[in-house]
Amino acid sequence: MQTILKIGTRGSPLALAQAHETQARLMAAHDLPAAAFEVVVISTSGDRIQDRPLSEAGGKGLFTKEIEEALLAGAIDIAVHSSKDMPTQLPEGLELSAFLPREDARDAFVGKAAKTIADLPEGAKVGSSSLRRQALIRRMRPDLDVVMFRGNVQTRLRKLEEGVAAGTILAYAGLKRLGLEHVATDLMPLDIFPPAPGQGAIGIETRIGDREVEKMLVAIHDVPTGQALACERAFLAALDGSCRTPIAGYAVIEAGMLSFSGLIISPDGTQSHTVELRGPAQDASRIGDEAARSVRVSAGEKFFDGWL
Repeated sequence: MQTILKIGTRGSPLALAQAHETQARLMAAHDLPAAAFEVVVISTSGDRIQDRPLSEAGGKGLFTKEIEEALLAGAIDIAVHSSKDMPTQLPEGLELSAFLPREDARDAFVGKAAKTIADLPEGAKVGSSSLRRQALIRRMRPDLDVVMFRGNVQTRLRKLEEGVAAGTILAYAGLKRLGLEHVATDLMPLDIFPPAPGQGAIGIETRIGDREVEKMLVAIHDVPTGQALACERAFLAALDGSCRTPIAGYAVIEAGMLSFSGLIISPDGTQSHTVELRGPAQDASRIGDEAARSVRVSAGEKFFDGWL
């Protein structure tokens, strides 16, 4: 059968799992065989750069740049991403047009020396490449030694086995999609360890105006997830959020109402400001933007000096 849709993705096991989940949902929605789809693996700068934090190498766009170039060139028809890796500003001509139902947005602690962060011995090393996770760990346990931990899920778990660190934090959604939820020794409560905006959600990027592709994606788009992500991404955008900014945000939709909680925190974990807003789900973007303006006022512009 002729290929109907080319699905672009990174080559990590998690990225491939997300691409194949997207394919499976499209197959079921449109009664199409696997042969109608081609998964196209694209190497990104973020995958190749492993020797330094993304915040120093160029930020979130390193995980999307080459895939988006392929999308604009017509080499692929859709791009499947982890939504938390997506910059708030997309290249001209592209849009996030669909989201799959969101998985569990919590972070998971994977410990070797102890099952929880609270139980780690003083001075223990905890590995993470996320500034948000690093800041939240430092807020919980300022005595711990937080070290940079890059690589895909399997690489980080291997580093843990090799004793590079006594524990690490990974997205629970990623572990579940890989069938590795059993490695989590503790799940971090959302109110204590809030997630990155978009965490747990698979986003599908397309060319603006590609009507045939849009028609196919409507059948698998999860409206509540899309509304929650619109709020979270608006919050991030209004704060000029990137890999250089420790920001958390999480929206929940219930009975047509959206509840949002957001956090900004200094990299050392010593200062933080929170915001909570609620409103109609159709006002998701406005709520996210308003939340960002509110938390910026409460924190004051000096809060961001030197680390934005």
